[in-house]
Amino acid sequence: MSGKRYPEDFKIEAVRQVTDRGYKVAEVAQRLGVTVKSMHDWISKYGANSSQHQALTSQQEEIRKLKSELRRVTEERDILKEAAAYFAGESKRSTRS
Repeated sequence: MSGKRYPEDFKIEAVRQVTDRGYKVAEVAQRLGVTVKSMHDWISKYGANSSQHQALTSQQEEIRKLKSELRRVTEERDILKEAAAYFAGESKRSTRS
């Protein structure tokens, strides 16, 4: 078995060209220089109904949620920094009076 090894990201993108973008399996296989059998194997492993796809989808959803929470927490931190600077300035002014 002297087949070439492809990275997982390459395989997933190849499958997406078939499943998401509607290209024909043979067309994608020829363009990428892989066999049609490899494409079918990858589709069964990474396609929409595979457990690999479900795991990737749930991971992507978790990443989306975490990015959203990070954005919210960063905004809250920035607001608190501004409030702290404002009140620090106010307390300096009130002690000078």
